[in-house]
Amino acid sequence: MNLKMLKLENLLRCHAVFRQLHSLGQRRMLAQWSHVFSSAYPVWTAQPCVWPWQTDLVIGAALSQYRLLVTKKEERSQKPPLSSTKSKKEVEVWIGMTVEELARAMEKDIDCVFEALMNTDIDIDSLEAHSHLDEVWIKEVIKKTRMKLKWSKLKQDKVRENKDAVRRPQADPALLIPRSPVVTIMGHVDHGKTTLLDKLRKTQVAAMEAGGITQHIGAFLVSLPSGERITFLDTPGHAAFSAMRARGAQVTDIVILVVAADDGVMKQTVESIQHARDAQVPIVLAINKCDKAEADPEKVKKELLAYDVVCEDYGGDVQAVHISAVTGDNLMALAEATIALAEMLELKADPTGPVEGTVIESFTDKGRGPVTTAIIQRGTLRKGSILVAGKSWAKVRLMFDENGKPIQEAYPSMPVGIIGWRDLPSAGDEILEVESEPRARAVVDWRKYEQEQEKNKEDLKILEEKRKEHQEAHQKAREKYGTLHWKERSFLKYQEKKEQKLLKPKEKEERDSPVLPIIIKGDVDGSVEAIVDIMNTYDASHECELQLVHFGVGDVSENDVNLAETFHGVIYGFNVNAGNVIQKSAAKKGVKIKLHKIIYRLIEDVQEELSFRLPCTVEENPIGEASILATFTVTEGKKKVPVAGCRVQKGQLEKQKKFKLIRNRDVIWKGSLTSLKHHKDDISVIKSGMDCGLSLSEEKIEFKVGDEIICYEEKEVPGKTSWDPGF
Repeated sequence: MNLKMLKLENLLRCHAVFRQLHSLGQRRMLAQWSHVFSSAYPVWTAQPCVWPWQTDLVIGAALSQYRLLVTKKEERSQKPPLSSTKSKKEVEVWIGMTVEELARAMEKDIDCVFEALMNTDIDIDSLEAHSHLDEVWIKEVIKKTRMKLKWSKLKQDKVRENKDAVRRPQADPALLIPRSPVVTIMGHVDHGKTTLLDKLRKTQVAAMEAGGITQHIGAFLVSLPSGERITFLDTPGHAAFSAMRARGAQVTDIVILVVAADDGVMKQTVESIQHARDAQVPIVLAINKCDKAEADPEKVKKELLAYDVVCEDYGGDVQAVHISAVTGDNLMALAEATIALAEMLELKADPTGPVEGTVIESFTDKGRGPVTTAIIQRGTLRKGSILVAGKSWAKVRLMFDENGKPIQEAYPSMPVGIIGWRDLPSAGDEILEVESEPRARAVVDWRKYEQEQEKNKEDLKILEEKRKEHQEAHQKAREKYGTLHWKERSFLKYQEKKEQKLLKPKEKEERDSPVLPIIIKGDVDGSVEAIVDIMNTYDASHECELQLVHFGVGDVSENDVNLAETFHGVIYGFNVNAGNVIQKSAAKKGVKIKLHKIIYRLIEDVQEELSFRLPCTVEENPIGEASILATFTVTEGKKKVPVAGCRVQKGQLEKQKKFKLIRNRDVIWKGSLTSLKHHKDDISVIKSGMDCGLSLSEEKIEFKVGDEIICYEEKEVPGKTSWDPGF
């Protein structure tokens, strides 16, 4: 702009100079005329000399006005560049923020973050809105969006206050009072644990159990004739219920190990010993079924020596009682041995203050909602108490004993059923009493927050591992192509793409592999836990993928049917019901509902369903075998056909069946025959011990003396899963 003004000033000055020269020319002419008109026109001769000066004055004023206008215009034109050089927008970020949080901080859409991360080492396909970003990728996004990064300390400094509830410190020994022992009956399946408890309780629990085996953990308070009271826990002996047995051992004072005298030490016997040892609980040995003729109690004691269970007869400290749960022989001796051991342990508890306990079992009842069976370990539970267990809380509405009779109070060592839970807690959860409902909600919120934080840490760890893998792969690719000429590099990349195209059909086959989605519903939390634990042992995903879509406690619902329809899955129910309306809805939608009362029947059903989804396998059943004794060639028209002279060694050869040629134990040909002759006659079957001549459908195959010809038929056999759950 200054250059333009200078040009204009020069132009105006040139114009002024031209005016001055013109006036000077006029002055010379007037000087020549002055001799003639000097006296007549004195004023007129002086005027031309004044005019150029006035012109300069006007031009100077115009130029000063023009400079002022140009300067103002320049100031106005310089304002937009100043606004364009404003500082970049600051974005507050923190380590571990999610994609959604970063987009919100940038005031952009989530797609903006994904676009910024394209063509980087990060796996875009694995990223979701809630995925956590590493520091490197946060910086990359901010850089590509041309914003300024500012690390926020708010997320790091804002530490949430721990609102969790914990057990009280140990009570003053002077406040403790004696309590009943909690005894867990453990052992192998069908060794008589529940029958023993029935005799002590004078009930018929075993007769009512499906399949004659215990499938739930039961808690019972038994009063002995002597006036002593014992809380018994009856745990399942089946292999599927390992978690239940472990849970029973953790809340008990004494373990009664039941071993059948006619069966000896079995797998679950050994597992029960290990659970008792892990929980540091003393053992009382009950050798059951001693009324049988084949009973051998001494053999049981000797077998237990291998597992460091040494009975008193062999110099150890384990009491052994020979009993018969069916006839009731020696049951009082077993009870006395248990009471004596409890007295030695000096079991005491504090009945005052907030309640502490453990959830033994939990289930959902149609009329009462979530229900738990619990053992009280400290304090006295009353109606209206506020309890917290796991990520659930309750205001106790009703309490009942093992017979379903309502009770008003529950003391230490007492089993009790509790109604009033907002959600269903898990078996094994610790029960703690808190002062109010807001406090209970705060505890549950804190525990959910902690669980979420743990999950976030795991997600970050997985994301970091993936990032490292991608970085390593990228680095290897750079090292691989770095020193190559561009032509060689292009050729190698072309070859890799070609190989990837060839792999696509295989990937399609993998995607098309059979899948079995399942939904599990159980009557109690422990049963569902046991079934899910068994499903976690599945190791045949290469044959058929097993997908656990959903599991829960309660009867089969319409939501379960809809979920099964969506995933083309099967619903398995254990000790639950499916109403007529639900079954009709399932039949209409083509959803299978399979209900079972015995756990191993359910697992067998799952195995059958897996096997049903596998493709059939083709088996070769040999029909006959022949050995080649001679080879020769026969001319048929213009062709020479190789012929093998054979003798049938085993079975028979049938022309219509399939054949294979074996040389040195290797199969070198499979197919059919073009001819089978005995002497000069064409035949369809030739039996053992007879000679024959045969030619193959493939003429290029050459026979050798000593080769074997096998006649066989192919049979399709239904597939069978290789998964073995271990029982």
